[in-house]
Amino acid sequence: MEIVKTTEEYQIIKKRSGRYGVRRTDRKWVTGDEKVKILVAEGLLKAATPEPEPEPEAGADAGADAGADADADAGADAGADAGADADADADKG
Repeated sequence: MEIVKTTEEYQIIKKRSGRYGVRRTDRKWVTGDEKVKILVAEGLLKAATPEPEPEPEAGADAGADAGADADADAGADAGADAGADADADADKG
């Protein structure tokens, strides 16, 4: 382990795995959100920020309904094609 930085309150240690540990002067390890805040403040870690969700467009709802209608029409066309195939087979026999 390598000591990266020492302050009056804690030591930042880089482990062999490449991860960082933060140890207080009383030799207790800092964990969780407090550790992340310290590492971000020291510039050793970039905090992951949640990406903002894209707002749904007004036209998106209309497009979803149109897609459902198109699927229903496709199913009706498939049934008509199957009937035509059956008629063609009946004519052969």
